[in-house]
Amino acid sequence: MGRGKYYGWWRQAGEAMEAAFYQENWAARIAYALGLQGQLHLDRRDFYLPVPKGFTCKLAFISDLHAGPLTDHRLIEQAFAAIAAFEPDVILFGGDYVSLHARHMQHLAGPLGLLDPATPKFAVMGNHDLWLDDEHIANCLQDAGVQVLVNQNRRLPASFEVISICGMDEPGVGMPDAEQTFAGAGEVRLLLMHSPLGLRHVAQHDFAIAFCGHTHGGQIATPGGMPLVLPPGSGERRYAQGLFPLPGQRLLLTSRGIGMSDLPIRLFAPSEVHLCHLHSVHDGVEL
Repeated sequence: MGRGKYYGWWRQAGEAMEAAFYQENWAARIAYALGLQGQLHLDRRDFYLPVPKGFTCKLAFISDLHAGPLTDHRLIEQAFAAIAAFEPDVILFGGDYVSLHARHMQHLAGPLGLLDPATPKFAVMGNHDLWLDDEHIANCLQDAGVQVLVNQNRRLPASFEVISICGMDEPGVGMPDAEQTFAGAGEVRLLLMHSPLGLRHVAQHDFAIAFCGHTHGGQIATPGGMPLVLPPGSGERRYAQGLFPLPGQRLLLTSRGIGMSDLPIRLFAPSEVHLCHLHSVHDGVEL
C-alpha cells in the first residue's frame, strides 16, 4: 500500500472484490462497445495571464486516467493521441493514474510514449495513487519523463520561464503544504492539485489558474450535467466541473477526467482533455 490516509479495511475489501469481479477488463470492453463510456470531449480554452507581450504557450491538462479493468484502453489512447496532435509546450497530469492495483501503470506505457519526450511534463498524485503504491506509480511516471511534484514547484524552461508549475500533494488523503508548494515560485503561478478540496489550503496564496480533477463530473450525471454523486474529498459541489472565478482574479479549472472508478460507465459526464492556449493579457491592449 501507499502513504495515503483513510484507506480503511472496508475500502480495501471493496476494491479487492471489484478487482476480482472486473478482471480481464470484460466490463470495460462491453461498456465501451455499447457507448457507455462516452465520447472523448476536447475542451479548448484561451487564458490571458500577466506575462510579457507576445507570450504564447500551449498547455495540455489530463487527469484521472484510472488505467485498469474499469477503463477501456482505447479511451486512454484517444486522449493521449489528442494531446500529441495538439503539440503542447507543457503537459500537466492531475493524478489517479490507476484503479485497483498499481501494476496497471503498465497500460500507460504505450500512451505516454505517444508524447514528445522533449515536452516538459508535470504530475501530482491522486488519492487512488496514494492508497495503492505511489512510489511505484511515481517511478513509472518519472521513467516516462514526467516530473512528479509533491509540494514543490518548477519554472518552465527558456521562453516560458516566467511561469512556475506548483504541484501540491493530494489534499484529501495526502499531506498538502501550500507554503512549501509556492516557496520560491515566480510571479505567474499555475497550481496543479488533484482535487478542488485543495482550495481550502491555498485561500491566502496567489496563483493565476488552478488545475484539478478527482470529481469525474460525477461520472453519472443528469442530462443537464449535474452530478448525482461526487466522490469523497471533492470539496464544494459547485466546483464539480468546468471553469470558475475565484477571489483575487484567480481561476479554477476542474476536469471530469478520463477514466472510471467503481462502475465502468459514464452518463452525461463525458471524459475530457483540456487543450489551452496561454496568452499575454497585454496583447492588443493600450497600456
